[in-house]
Amino acid sequence: MDKVVASAADAVADIFDGARLAVGGFGVVGVPEFLIRALRDQGAKDLTAVSNNAGVDGRGLGLLLQTHQIKRMIASYVGENKEFARQYLSGELEVELTPQGTLAEKLHAAGAGIPAFYTITGAGTQVAQGGIPFKYDSQGSVVEASEPKETKVLDTFGQPREYVLEESLPCDFAFVRAAKGDRHGNLVFHSSARNFNPPAAQAGAVTIAEVEQLVEPGEIDPDEVHLPGVYVTRVVVLTADQVADKPIEKMTLRED
Repeated sequence: MDKVVASAADAVADIFDGARLAVGGFGVVGVPEFLIRALRDQGAKDLTAVSNNAGVDGRGLGLLLQTHQIKRMIASYVGENKEFARQYLSGELEVELTPQGTLAEKLHAAGAGIPAFYTITGAGTQVAQGGIPFKYDSQGSVVEASEPKETKVLDTFGQPREYVLEESLPCDFAFVRAAKGDRHGNLVFHSSARNFNPPAAQAGAVTIAEVEQLVEPGEIDPDEVHLPGVYVTRVVVLTADQVADKPIEKMTLRED
């Protein structure tokens, strides 16, 4: 039951080319930064990354974009990464934009064994009708776009409304970051760092967690567990310096 591995490099060693990878975090908060760095050094390529956003330049998934290891990005927000925008608009990167709540549920549904679900989000828009550019060529022409999705009118609380069928997103691997974890993989997230980490973990066939503090089994009160260890395959313990390496995405200072 001891899921602790010696290093991040050991934890990501079996990630293969073409894998689909779910990654927790929101902006620069709760991002499994050191697993991402280990994967950059490991070199797996042609990856499909599933995350709320694509990191920022030089941090998070932005590191894998710099090394061109990501082939397709499935995300809900991509506005803070200039290299991401450059690759997308130049035809080097495939991008599948997904509404934020829908993306979270696609990951959660994968962990729950639900292959698809209906949602009102996107009904009557290009999300349902198709035509959202997935890939451009070097001249800026669309070479791949989203297909129309199945819709259905359902009567909810006496009001017929159109809903969109969305498929879940099971992933080969998942990276998450937690404030605390035990050797069995039970995790606790700190405040807003919880964000996309639980659904990302649930979607992974192999889920790897980097933790800031390792405790022994039984030291976490069961009522405090945010993610049960059944979803976690490997645990990597961060050093004190790694724990302290937490960037601020945007800082605004007041003049004295």
